[in-house]
Amino acid sequence: MNMRVSALLLGFLTAVPAVGQTLQQGVLPDAVQRVYTAFKVSPHQVGIYVAEIDAGQPLLNINGAASLNPASTIKLLTTWLGLEALGPAWTWPTELYIDGEIDQGVLHGDLIFKGYGDPYFVTERLWSLQRQLRLLGIDTIDGDLVIDNGYFASEYSDPGAFDGEALRVYNVFPDATLINFQAVKLYFQPDPEGNVVNVTVDPLPANLTIENRLKLKQGHCGGYHNGVALQVEGERARDRLILSGDYGQECELYSLTRSVLTGPTHAYGVFRTLWEEAGGTLTGKLRVDAHALSDRLEEAEPFLRVESPPLSAVIRYINKYSNNVMSRHLFLTLGAEMYGVPATRANARRAAGVLLHERGLNFPELRLDNGAGLSRDTRISAASLGSVLMHAEQSVWMPEFISSLSLAGLDGTLRKQFKSEDATGRMHLKTGRLDDVYATAGYVHARSGREYIVVILQNFPDADDGPGEEAQSALLRWVFEQ
Repeated sequence: MNMRVSALLLGFLTAVPAVGQTLQQGVLPDAVQRVYTAFKVSPHQVGIYVAEIDAGQPLLNINGAASLNPASTIKLLTTWLGLEALGPAWTWPTELYIDGEIDQGVLHGDLIFKGYGDPYFVTERLWSLQRQLRLLGIDTIDGDLVIDNGYFASEYSDPGAFDGEALRVYNVFPDATLINFQAVKLYFQPDPEGNVVNVTVDPLPANLTIENRLKLKQGHCGGYHNGVALQVEGERARDRLILSGDYGQECELYSLTRSVLTGPTHAYGVFRTLWEEAGGTLTGKLRVDAHALSDRLEEAEPFLRVESPPLSAVIRYINKYSNNVMSRHLFLTLGAEMYGVPATRANARRAAGVLLHERGLNFPELRLDNGAGLSRDTRISAASLGSVLMHAEQSVWMPEFISSLSLAGLDGTLRKQFKSEDATGRMHLKTGRLDDVYATAGYVHARSGREYIVVILQNFPDADDGPGEEAQSALLRWVFEQ
């Protein structure tokens, strides 16, 4: 199926109905229209679709066929297809192989770390894996740590290409041996007596150098990142992080989460740090080899194999907290399962098209990039995303899917909206936000007891900076009162 058909012609908004007048499919609720009028929003830049579950016709359809950027609400498509194709119990394995002999606690040879795209291999799980290694008789690795990340194709080079923010965790690229989302957390604590700013990094990869040039200044805390500037050196390895700036001595403990190293170097550095902290020894270095399982080892059983949490748990992190790299891993996994390895975005897009077609869904306006929504090119219509939500609600995996969405006013990306009001906890939603894009999609459990699907895609200047959220909130409250 053609995944890159040009956008459809957009419709137009019509006038606001008078009080007591029956709402038509093409007429905006008054509260929403007031927002768009106040901010001079063009009617061509909004797509809204509202439908009661199992109803024959939508309650509201404004530019429902318009091809718009959905930002992170496209994760709803990725996670639903993941459940449909893989099932909620699906897990990603990680395997360790030994290329050598074990004698009195020493592995005389290399340890091969083979990843299959586990999107939730956090430090606690790496520590547990290492604990199992020690229980199996290895205390010293007298050889290299070989990273085999060939399950995913290497399709990326510059993590700052999207928006110039190369160190932001939301820009992390997929990697089949991803550890802890390729992220470290930096803690900054002023020490007036020593006239320094103490910096702690968790986890601190063994191959990352931190150069602390921060200066403690008199006065209050403030400024961008409290005055902390970060710069990476090492053109390929990105293995030196320089911290500079003036940090107020009245600042409280402050933290930043950033991605510094590349995928394999981060995995190696964190593995080595945790291994050595627990008293182990690793004498060798990092080797990255997508074909590490040579002819001699490819028929061998893994020395140790661990499984990720099930997909039903993984999609909660994807949808509630809008985790980009986890969504990208799931998207690539769909491609790998249908078309083999190494997984590519092109094959993931093909897989998505086939899965939609098999379910009788044809979205001619659909353009998929990476499955996460961190893209200027992704497109879908409000009506098409509404169809996804309708099919998901009727799926056998409906409970797992809906419970993965944020609860309004309670958790996830919506924990600060709709707090302490009747609608609190009555909406399961996914939000999406990029420069000039604000989108929301999901389910509203109305005051009346009726269940509604709601999609609002807004693509206009500064939509992400106030008016988009205001219009979204007005629409959702209106639906809640139906």
